[in-house]
Amino acid sequence: MAKTKTQFFCKNCGHQSAQWMGRCPSCGEWNTFEEEVLVRQEAPKGKSNALIRQSKPKLFSEISLQEMPRLHSHIGELDRVLGGGIVAGSITLLGGEPGIGKSTLLLQMALQMTETKILYVSGEESESQLKMRAERLGSPDALKHCYILTETSTQEIFKHIETLQPQLLIVDSIQTLQSNLIDSASGSVSQIKECAAEFQHLAKTTAIPVFLIGHITKDGTLAGPKILEHIVDTVLQFEGDQHYGYRIVRCIKNRFGSTSELGIFEMNENGLREVLNPSEILVSQHEEDYSGSAIAAVMEGNRPIMIETQSLVSSAVYGTPQRSATGFDTRRMNMLLAVLEKRCRFKIGAKDVFLNIAGGIHVEDPAINLAVVASILSSTADIAIDAKTCFAGELGLNGEVRPVTRIEQRIMEANKLGFTRMFVSKYNLKGVKLSGLKIKILPISRVEEMLSLLFQA
Repeated sequence: MAKTKTQFFCKNCGHQSAQWMGRCPSCGEWNTFEEEVLVRQEAPKGKSNALIRQSKPKLFSEISLQEMPRLHSHIGELDRVLGGGIVAGSITLLGGEPGIGKSTLLLQMALQMTETKILYVSGEESESQLKMRAERLGSPDALKHCYILTETSTQEIFKHIETLQPQLLIVDSIQTLQSNLIDSASGSVSQIKECAAEFQHLAKTTAIPVFLIGHITKDGTLAGPKILEHIVDTVLQFEGDQHYGYRIVRCIKNRFGSTSELGIFEMNENGLREVLNPSEILVSQHEEDYSGSAIAAVMEGNRPIMIETQSLVSSAVYGTPQRSATGFDTRRMNMLLAVLEKRCRFKIGAKDVFLNIAGGIHVEDPAINLAVVASILSSTADIAIDAKTCFAGELGLNGEVRPVTRIEQRIMEANKLGFTRMFVSKYNLKGVKLSGLKIKILPISRVEEMLSLLFQA
């Protein structure tokens, strides 16, 4: 007989409780507990005995490793974010805003992997909708190796997987699936947890890579319990503005590679196009020089990128000055403004300061500090900075310019893109080879030195 019981789950964080509570003890939110009926059916005897292995403790020296080649998605930016390709038996979760391009990216990947048998499971779109999109994204020959299944029951999906034996599985989306072992609506906390656990068991026992598409809440976090991100091996976040054509795939968690990588795409009528040189879209192309603009050489993972920072400093119309930053931490901007006020004697305490990182990208590399300060100084003095000048340095509270990592890669990228001057920390140049470069390196130790050299002809 099936065992039936009820549990209460927090809609916000997924905390489980045996009784209803007004306030969640985990996240502190009020009136978020909902009752769900859980029904777990016992498997027939002998049904799963083949999958059970007796475990025992082993030494590291007793464990044999089997090197398995990664599958290549034929999308270089996606392979970069995944750490070099798709690992056999891995389970990847891709989240993002509605309409941002999650389904388009994975369907485009499925159509380009022509040597791999792929099963695309959709619980949101019909077969005709998927075929129309596939014909728009790929050639007719690319449609012969990718199988489409419109189903929401996990038990039925596993039956088709056992019959078809695919080499790659894509599920769109995890919130639309429902397991017969749990008596609750699809998208609930218990259903998401159970379905994710079943696909994890499938991936680990059959070595089939699984891609799960996940919805996000209005706060930008992945919908469902936090345990969903713990179950999967890799979590990818699809970022971007629907009003702009550029999309960014950022890695949040990766058990098989670095979490500091990102991939940049451009959305067009034929799907997503890889952007091989991100500096082209992150640096504005204009004939005239404007004040308040400075170029920073930052690192995103192992990739150097030139990013334009834009600042606008104006007199405060109201009593309290406004401080606003897009793509940059506002608290860090306030810290840099305090350093300018104290060390450079710039009176900007009664002025509005607006900061924008061009291209819609969010930057956390501290090497952008020098460019932010330079753009604020340029806007305050209303003097344009030479478009062929870039910056790479972290600013300390005492006004010192601190060294940053991988300075050689930043200098080489700036030299390749035709920049003529670059401000760096003088402590960064120990052992750095600068021979054969056309760019002029200006080493500084304090922000006051940059101020004296910045606006020279």
